Amino acid sequence: MTHPKTHNWGASDTPPLDNFSNCHVGILNQLDALGELPSLLAPAARAREIAAKTLAFFREAVFAHHTEEEKDLFPEVISSAKEGEERERVTSMTARLTREHRDLEARWKALEPALRQVAKGHDAEVPTAEVQLLVDQYRAHAAYEEAEFLPLSQTILGRNSNHMAALGLRLHIRHAPPPFNAYI
Repeated sequence: MTHPKTHNWGASDTPPLDNFSNCHVGILNQLDALGELPSLLAPAARAREIAAKTLAFFREAVFAHHTEEEKDLFPEVISSAKEGEERERVTSMTARLTREHRDLEARWKALEPALRQVAKGHDAEVPTAEVQLLVDQYRAHAAYEEAEFLPLSQTILGRNSNHMAALGLRLHIRHAPPPFNAYI
């Protein structure tokens, strides 16, 4: 007659050595994850860099570009356009471009908080579809401006060299560094 083997392993029915083996599985899994870390640091750093540079670029370049177009270029082209059909066309084009500026700026403002978080190295939900929509809309805006508005502006302003010179001077003055004594 054989007697069943009895065991007294405590509260668990798991053999004690299995607990050690199970711990090693968890340790090895975590070490595998640690092994991935170096390859993940470069993309994370690149994400922070892109977010920070894009924030600065929109603040310092894109918004300033829109302002210059709306305050300097658009009015100059409208006032220099021939009365009638040409002026109506230019007015319509500048209205469209200005609407697109506001739409693009609104899209940017919606994305900006998440990009600030990324730039700081924090987790943030950056909606892929919204980023792509901003990129696509800006590409379309720039393509229209480059293909349609700027060539027409060149024709209109090119008729009178004084108009082109005045625009150039306004832009130069706006971009000129402040006089030296302004820092004293």
